[in-house]
Amino acid sequence: MNSADLGRRVGVPSTALFTDQYELTMVQAALKAGTADRRSVFEAFTRRLPEGRRYGVVAGIGRVLDAVENFHFDDEMLTFLRDQSVVDGPTLDYLADYRFSGDVWGYPEGEVYFPGSPILRVEGSFAECVLLETVILSILNHDSAIAAAASRMSAAAGGRRLIEMGARRTHELSAVASARAAYIGGFDTTSDLAAGFRYNIPTVGTSAHAFTLLHDSERDAFRAQVDSLGRDTTLLVDTYDVTAAVRTAVEVAGTELGAVRIDSGDLLLVAHRVRQQLDELGATETKIVVTSDLDEYAIASLAAAPVDAYGVGTQLVTGSGHPTCSMVYKLVARAASADPADELLPVAKKSLGAKSSKGGRKWAARRLDEDGVAEAEVIGTGPVPAELAGRQLLVELVRAGEVVAREPLDAARERHIAARAGLPMSAMQLSRGEPVLPTEYV
Repeated sequence: MNSADLGRRVGVPSTALFTDQYELTMVQAALKAGTADRRSVFEAFTRRLPEGRRYGVVAGIGRVLDAVENFHFDDEMLTFLRDQSVVDGPTLDYLADYRFSGDVWGYPEGEVYFPGSPILRVEGSFAECVLLETVILSILNHDSAIAAAASRMSAAAGGRRLIEMGARRTHELSAVASARAAYIGGFDTTSDLAAGFRYNIPTVGTSAHAFTLLHDSERDAFRAQVDSLGRDTTLLVDTYDVTAAVRTAVEVAGTELGAVRIDSGDLLLVAHRVRQQLDELGATETKIVVTSDLDEYAIASLAAAPVDAYGVGTQLVTGSGHPTCSMVYKLVARAASADPADELLPVAKKSLGAKSSKGGRKWAARRLDEDGVAEAEVIGTGPVPAELAGRQLLVELVRAGEVVAREPLDAARERHIAARAGLPMSAMQLSRGEPVLPTEYV
């Protein structure tokens, strides 16, 4: 990774109150008990993938780095905490001087993960690490869910272009994060200008049905759009009658018309009819874009249709049925004191059922078969086997409180393409199944 951050981190506010109250009350109690400065290791991971999913996608690491860097309590925040009696005076004094000074290692953004993968490892004092739990999980759970849905849609699209257009179907800030995650997962463009501005994602957009309805006729609407945006624009052809609209579109724009968009009806049938009509009219290079509540299954069902691009909204920004990854953030090791020389002791939750965790500061590596295809996610706490030394997955992200691994968003996007290509072919199946790689603990 390099240190270049090509995104615009403009006006990033403090992230310190993006947290749960019990993070602060734990700090208060630990300060009073004298344990707040104990050296600690926390890990973010998921015990299982969403039902039926075969792999997960790491997204949000860049946003986590911003959140850690901007996690500080200003005077207004401290006044709020004091007025609401959230924590006591000594804790407020601690928070006033808070800056994360520890280390963070993690899977690089765009990498795939599996149950138990230590996606993020945060090391420092107990107090400084525990305060970051909620903001880290809120980012990773959201962004990784969107990226996983995007990856499945990208695989189903088979190289056809994908447009993220879900801004009107979610919170305005999550829309920006969703566009970023979708780009990592394989989408090509977004309709959201805030995402384009902040993260340099290519943006697209032309017109909605309201523009056609504004004009006295569909011809008038098409002419106005072509006069303004040029012949290579995309005309929306399903406001009234699709066949008549396609004919009018070519008459207005000529055979140089860029594309037509279909937003309703039996998309498979309509796309074939529109393609035939465009070819008969001489518009053989005019593309067909389809929208209308698409998900990965609908995209896959259109594989045989003459479609050039898909626009996806609701199903993408809601994770296509899985809006979270159920990641958790657990203390896995701690020292008996604040002495840096103290040995780290493995600790783990021993709950009944499936909520237990494995203690110890972990490494992770991906073992390949003789053909170079991934065959297992290997996780351990001891020495790394020599044969896996070059296959380790965690990279250094923050060193002594300083971010050391910012990178262009395109790097994460390219990494995901490579990581997905390295999985067994069954990873691309949309049918329900178990994780495509087993997790092995050594």
